[in-house]
Amino acid sequence: MPHYPEEIEYSEKYQDQRYEYRHVILPKAILKEMYGIFAPGKPRLLTENEWRGLGVTQSRGWQHYETHRPEPHILLFRRLLGTDPTTGEVPADVAKRAGAVQ
Repeated sequence: MPHYPEEIEYSEKYQDQRYEYRHVILPKAILKEMYGIFAPGKPRLLTENEWRGLGVTQSRGWQHYETHRPEPHILLFRRLLGTDPTTGEVPADVAKRAGAVQ
């Protein structure tokens, strides 16, 4: 049985050699609102404006890169290590090393 929190829950950040990650757990009411964004039966990744519009608040530069399939109310986010959390900008040297496309 999935865990649906009363309010949006945010994990601690964790990282590998390239990215920092976090996951966000949505309450059931917000999950239903999220489904209203998609075409029927066609879930997809959310844009920053969309996830912020659902009430997810976090510093700049995070990308919704995956949804946890068995539990679609868990959104997975990542950003390149070295991303400026105030602007969301990735320094050119970091982007070049990571092979990121700007």
